[in-house]
Amino acid sequence: MTLSLDSAYRLNNGVDMPVFGLGVWQAKSGGETRDAVLHALELGYRHIDTAKAYGNEADVGAAVRSSGVPRASIFVTTKLWNSDHGYDQALTAFDRSLAALDIEYVDLFLIHWPVEGLRHESWRALERILSEGRCRAVGVSNYTVRHLEELMGRAEVIPAVNQVEFHPFLYQRELLGFCHGKNIRITAYSPLARGRGFNDKTLKAVAKKHGKTPAQIMIRWALEHETVVIPKSVHPERLRENAEVFNFALDADDMARLDAMEKAHRVAWDPTTIP
Repeated sequence: MTLSLDSAYRLNNGVDMPVFGLGVWQAKSGGETRDAVLHALELGYRHIDTAKAYGNEADVGAAVRSSGVPRASIFVTTKLWNSDHGYDQALTAFDRSLAALDIEYVDLFLIHWPVEGLRHESWRALERILSEGRCRAVGVSNYTVRHLEELMGRAEVIPAVNQVEFHPFLYQRELLGFCHGKNIRITAYSPLARGRGFNDKTLKAVAKKHGKTPAQIMIRWALEHETVVIPKSVHPERLRENAEVFNFALDADDMARLDAMEKAHRVAWDPTTIP
């Protein structure tokens, strides 16, 4: 698969979403987040993923505005938090996120978690926000196949994106196939599994074969599965390392070995028990 830092996927509503970006979960509000976003943009990143729950929307917006990169060239994602579910509440929460970011529009607005009993009313609010042109695409996060089927049975707009934990230790094959079949793009969060598997023998062997780091192999693996990938770092050297994944490719044998590392091991939330 031939990809570059400039590559993008066309979402099901015609919007182009960069295949690679920066996640800012657990990046501290203030200078840490601003500096990380600015450095990422200097390196050529054009996709920044934040959320109300991260507490750093304002810092992401400040970096976007001061970067010198045209706003239209930067894809900004934020998310609706659990305490803001419901139709009116979701509309209000979006307004607050947009004000915190202090940008004209959001490129992608996601439901962060499939909150029981309220998620459908929240989705109606996202459909309205989309129709008003205040965001360019809407989607979900942490939705299983069951949650997606339930939503699509009621929704007027099919989600453009489902953002989920995805890495070789949690290769969600069924979910990936379902989303590809429905033209819903998977975004892989925690693609490095927080570094907990970097000493895995298979991972290290594939990394040695390609002269790359385990982190770069994990990112490239997710890219080869046609997901959007948003590794998080606030360190300049790691931001550069994470982006240097477009000058090599994994072959079929590499992918088979990495696919077989699946252990159903999560480092984040488990949505499979949510009704």
